[in-house]
Amino acid sequence: MQIGIPTETQAGETRVAATPETVKKFVAMGCKVVVQAGAGVASSCIDSAYEAAGASIAATAADALGNADMVLKVVAPTADETALIKQGATVLAAFAPHQNPHFDAYAAKGLTCVAMELIPRITRAQSSDILSSQANVAGYKAVLMAANEYAGLFPMMMTAAGTIKPARTVVLGVGVAGLQAIATAKRLGAVVEASDLRPAAREQVESLGGRWLDVPMSEEEAAKALSTGGYAWQPSPEYIRDQAAVVDKAVSNANIVITTAQIPGRKAPTLVKAETVAKMKPGSIIVDMAVSTGGNVEGSQLDQTVVTDNGVRIVGIGNIPALVATEASALYARNMLNFLAPMHNKDTSEIVLNREDDMVKPTLIVDAGTVNYQKPN
Repeated sequence: MQIGIPTETQAGETRVAATPETVKKFVAMGCKVVVQAGAGVASSCIDSAYEAAGASIAATAADALGNADMVLKVVAPTADETALIKQGATVLAAFAPHQNPHFDAYAAKGLTCVAMELIPRITRAQSSDILSSQANVAGYKAVLMAANEYAGLFPMMMTAAGTIKPARTVVLGVGVAGLQAIATAKRLGAVVEASDLRPAAREQVESLGGRWLDVPMSEEEAAKALSTGGYAWQPSPEYIRDQAAVVDKAVSNANIVITTAQIPGRKAPTLVKAETVAKMKPGSIIVDMAVSTGGNVEGSQLDQTVVTDNGVRIVGIGNIPALVATEASALYARNMLNFLAPMHNKDTSEIVLNREDDMVKPTLIVDAGTVNYQKPN
């Protein structure tokens, strides 16, 4: 079985889908691995390291993809890339299926497309969960980006010239990225507050040393939120109003704000209104981690830093993991390996997708040229 690893072509994408570490393990399984020259350079994975791991180096994408039975990518293949892929091959990548325009090209090539971001959130799938691994590094990097933009300091400092107060940081959305952002900001010495629709997140926030932005709710709402885990909970208009007031007060007094809330297949919810930004102190920093899906902050712009009239800087980088490509690639590549390794047949040295597996089935957006994925309305 031949596995192809091409160089990513999307602008700004510095990650790679396989590292020398994972290539070595695929080779040990009996697979032939072909890596396009320079595919891992931006991730600190040089060609000679791939060769030492047992891979062959191909001069072009066509050479890497043309005979590959399986293709590993970070970003879904474009129409031009798809034209280079072998008929009937299996492609694993982050396909962003709700906005991907290339399904007809995949079907025409008879591809089997595995959307890694659709791996279900079940216990045995955790080691293959690309969303969690990439959110972790993004949450860390977002705080460092904010610290770099901020003209002040994060920790409290007591000097002969006076005391410097710690930066007040607010994190909105306490998933994987939000928790990592809280932990990183605390390590840098900031005072951190956080908010999320899930009441269960309070314990996680407080365990990291953050303060929970509490929004009073009725017993009925509390029971509803707890029973659904918060993800499917539809809060009342009164709760939404009260939460907005709490967030407005906290953000208005913050030096640093990190927003992380995204809904797969839908526009990101607006968490910070323009009128709230207008109340913030000059020099305050907002990092909108949801900018690529519409943004949590009114006024944020994709891949731009917007400076408001009152001197607030809104940072909107769409692909934060690509800024820490070495570790992001290492984690992503391990996710790929962990997903495929259980389906390796030692007798034939083949990796065969188990289409009935609960972890595999939801990811098959295209199966041997048949489009399975239905875009949400």
